[in-house]
Amino acid sequence: MCGIVGIRDAGGVSFELYYALYALQHRGQESAGISTYDGTRLYKHKGQGLVAEVFNPEILTGLKGPVGIGHVRYPTTGANRPENAQPFNFLYRDHIISLAHNGNLVNACELRDEYECRGQIFCTTTDTELIAKVITDEMSSSGCIEDAVHRCMRLLQGSYSVVMMIDGVLYGFRDPLGIKPMCIGKTEQGIILASESVAIDALGGTLIRDVHPGELVCIDEDGMRTMQIAVADRRAHCIFEYIYFARADAVMDGALVYDVRRKIGAKLFEEAPVHADSVCPIPDSGTAYAIGYSQHSQIPFVESLMKNRYMGRTFIMPSQKEREKAVRIKLNPIREHLKDRAIVLVDDSIVRGTTSRRIIGIVRDAGAREVHMRIGSPAIRAPCYLGVDMPTREELIASDKDEEEVRRRITANSLHHISLDALVEAIGIAKKDLCTGCLTGCYPVSISGEESRSPAVDFLDGTYQTKLELFE
Repeated sequence: MCGIVGIRDAGGVSFELYYALYALQHRGQESAGISTYDGTRLYKHKGQGLVAEVFNPEILTGLKGPVGIGHVRYPTTGANRPENAQPFNFLYRDHIISLAHNGNLVNACELRDEYECRGQIFCTTTDTELIAKVITDEMSSSGCIEDAVHRCMRLLQGSYSVVMMIDGVLYGFRDPLGIKPMCIGKTEQGIILASESVAIDALGGTLIRDVHPGELVCIDEDGMRTMQIAVADRRAHCIFEYIYFARADAVMDGALVYDVRRKIGAKLFEEAPVHADSVCPIPDSGTAYAIGYSQHSQIPFVESLMKNRYMGRTFIMPSQKEREKAVRIKLNPIREHLKDRAIVLVDDSIVRGTTSRRIIGIVRDAGAREVHMRIGSPAIRAPCYLGVDMPTREELIASDKDEEEVRRRITANSLHHISLDALVEAIGIAKKDLCTGCLTGCYPVSISGEESRSPAVDFLDGTYQTKLELFE
């Protein structure tokens, strides 16, 4: 998960970075940070908490310069420690470097051991610091950022989208499979790189395109140049971005996420119709699915659970105990919409099952006669090693249970997960170009003890084709 952004603008960028991170807050709630550069000096501020808690106008005014990067953190690799907040900032042979990363490296331990055996030291427990080590290690020999990114793509296994600032030049690159998202936008006076298009929208900008998998983007005072560093024979876009992570109003790899989820809702009705009085979303992640289900079934869409808008995303809270405790505070039933009614309760996914069971209990306590659960993802049967905090099969209710067993466990009258084929059709991207590891147990990168089908990747040694892109 995590949200990253980089901006180059003719004026100052600190407030723009702040607004962009605010738009990406759903991608991480543990910490936030911004680094800027004014041509001679690096300015930085980061801390634990939400964007609005970490920054204020006085701090933002002090972050000077026409270029900067920002980050909101969701922890996968690395503990909840102040030193793990990003961006990471450091000096290397008179170069001033800042770096922020979204993703998860599956070979982080091996790389860390290798560097430590060579006498390198680490200041954090995150895999992001490894990316910085690889880049500076290659820069020490070649002095070429293209070669450094090429080295990254050869060595790093897993998912990564990176924004980086070196001596005021803004860079962005994406792993050769495109597992984690990154897009390019044009603002009134500058260019923005961001995890999702919603950050561009927040600045009144225009989405230009996605960063291609394996592509390096370079932005300086002369404009934007792009280089294709590596090319894979297929892609592996994270399917969970479309199911849950991305904001519904984001455009991701050519697809509007809201439309994808609405189509999924329609397909849920086609696969598992039911007679009911109303369709109710579990807000907010289930809303677009529920609208699609309601439109296709002609069963009225009725909000029956009201969300406390001051609560964050319970899925990305660090412990199961905290997630369960938050559910009652987060969702309040509207009894008049539930009493003596049969309802279709729609959500994006069932991970551990405890939250679904608790929500169904809340709905039944409010008087619902029947609760039919419809889920916008197939059953999650395997852990994610590429950026989602689902580390063990023991945590996943569907890893060793069929749908009927899950239904009984969560106490629903009926339960249906969308089929993988219907989900892929709704997304509009070929199945071979999606990472479905958490659904199928087969991953697009080699992981010890797991089944994998790794794509062939062509690393374009010494043949980088630089393109200059100018936007009207």
